[in-house]
Amino acid sequence: MKWNLRLTAANKGIWKASELQRMLAEHGLVISAGKMSGLWSGQPASLKLEDLDVICVVLDCEVGELLIPEPQKVARPGEDSTVRAAVGSPAPAPVVVPRRRDGRSLPPM
Repeated sequence: MKWNLRLTAANKGIWKASELQRMLAEHGLVISAGKMSGLWSGQPASLKLEDLDVICVVLDCEVGELLIPEPQKVARPGEDSTVRAAVGSPAPAPVVVPRRRDGRSLPPM
């Protein structure tokens, strides 16, 4: 999922994180400056559904405007999950498997 808070806020005329932080506080959601910075400029590691509701009310938006699916990043069964090549691109490089010089096996991963 792609987090799209900053663009959604800009579409509503909100250009500063502090302005959104104040508006959220008016609706009962008090967010620290550090957490607000993470929400504004990055991809949040976690977000309560109740907080997401408040953000949607303040921005007058739907959840789908804040969270954009990225299905191309999901590994399919039987597909190598480390590299997904685009159609027409050269084949991905082979996966390198480390081996010990003395012949002993490596510990399980």
